[in-house]
Amino acid sequence: MNFEAKGRVLIIAGSDSGGGAGIQGDIKAVTALGGYAATAVTAVTVQNTLGVTGVHSIPVAIVIAQARAVLDDIGADAIKTGMLGERDVVEAVAELLAATPDLPVVVDPVMIAKGGASLLASEAVDAVRRLMVPRAHLLTPNAPEAEVLTGLKLETTDDLRRGGEALLAMGAKAVLMKGGHVPGDTVIDVLMTQAGETTFGGPRIETRHTHGTGCALASACAAGLAQGLSLEAAVTRAWAYVAEAIRRAPGLGQGAGPLDLGWPMRDRT
Repeated sequence: MNFEAKGRVLIIAGSDSGGGAGIQGDIKAVTALGGYAATAVTAVTVQNTLGVTGVHSIPVAIVIAQARAVLDDIGADAIKTGMLGERDVVEAVAELLAATPDLPVVVDPVMIAKGGASLLASEAVDAVRRLMVPRAHLLTPNAPEAEVLTGLKLETTDDLRRGGEALLAMGAKAVLMKGGHVPGDTVIDVLMTQAGETTFGGPRIETRHTHGTGCALASACAAGLAQGLSLEAAVTRAWAYVAEAIRRAPGLGQGAGPLDLGWPMRDRT
């Protein structure tokens, strides 16, 4: 991996007190890949590897003020969005993105935590569909999230392709359809654009330590785009990084444990 390139990533997402997902996981992933992470926190969650037991939403004006403070001073080379939570936050973030059309945006449509807790209000789903999907340079849904956004049942890899086509038709410039929820010994993700598709596949790693996988993958993609990598190169690097982070998971907690997101920095020294 090339750690000489720098890229500023503004992450708009929720906090994870357990440190494995959300803002904390995002910062680790961007930093491990040589980028610079700045944040606008949308919510504070009370969670560990066993699940989410509380959510405190940040007022929308403060969310946007955080983002503008970063953009007006430090600047950004890419933006990544994760947990947005409420409809007014979705609408305000979409307006912010409309004012920064030159920045690549990676949209991770976070809806449900690993333990099953809802992280997106039901009334916010349509706003994500209408306002965030069309602004995504890269959309990174898992199968359940894509089902909600498209109304399709997605149970196979070919189903993922159908879902990706529907999301491209809804305005996303590129979609990384994640196959972790599709049964089988091999996990296959499909990167789709109007020009074609690229698949990423590998043996399913049998482990309960997968907390924050989606957050890390989306943030790693954003770091690559911020550093000037092509879309396919950014996703290729991100996919390899997350797969190794799963393999090296430290085994923390009693439930769905976090990944080893810092492994590249130790390998570098």
